[in-house]
Amino acid sequence: MTSASIAAIPVITVDGPSGVGKGTVTRGLATRLGWHRLDSGALYRILALAAIDAGIALSDTDAVAALAGGLDIRFTGDHEDNEAIWVNGRDVRATVRSESTGGLASQIAAAPAVRAALLQRQKDFRVAPGLIGDGRDMGTVVFPDAPLKLFLTASAEERARRRLRQLRAAGQDAILADLCIEISTRDERDRTRTVAPLVPASDAILIDTTLLNPTQVAERIDDLIKDRGFL
Repeated sequence: MTSASIAAIPVITVDGPSGVGKGTVTRGLATRLGWHRLDSGALYRILALAAIDAGIALSDTDAVAALAGGLDIRFTGDHEDNEAIWVNGRDVRATVRSESTGGLASQIAAAPAVRAALLQRQKDFRVAPGLIGDGRDMGTVVFPDAPLKLFLTASAEERARRRLRQLRAAGQDAILADLCIEISTRDERDRTRTVAPLVPASDAILIDTTLLNPTQVAERIDDLIKDRGFL
């Protein structure tokens, strides 16, 4: 496929920190449009776990990056309840989605070698009829030519409450204040890193989901994609 034909495949990017509803939004969009979906944040989580399994220190970013090319990764499912993340034939969703794994991913995400190793892999998800890109730098780095870029936000306190509800639904528990501190710390690390910091693209549309439920967020986004002729 030529560069021109690849560039003609539409992409909608949905960026923002954890807990703002990106997963719900992107799964819904992919289903309604019949497009593919890329969860780029999961790639970093998967790579961090693979490094630990291989006995590689996360500080050895060149060695971590070298693992990226050998991982067979697939995403299946159209809803949070039936989603699976397959790595080398094994469903690792429960481990990948844990709060501790998110912290590990944030540690390696700032490394230039790691980002370079995963960049082309992310670009390869751009196949017809279209792609929904879920991440932190989809609109700024990976798909800067995307015709529609969204950036979701929400307060750290609200995101901590959402995470606590998820944990309790999964039979786990946590302290709300601790979750809020962890989320704020990760936000600061992601915003201030020198490589691909967590910032909205200059042409991104910002949506604050703090006071919105998933249906209200979906309605706002559907209006935007209708305006661009995707629905």
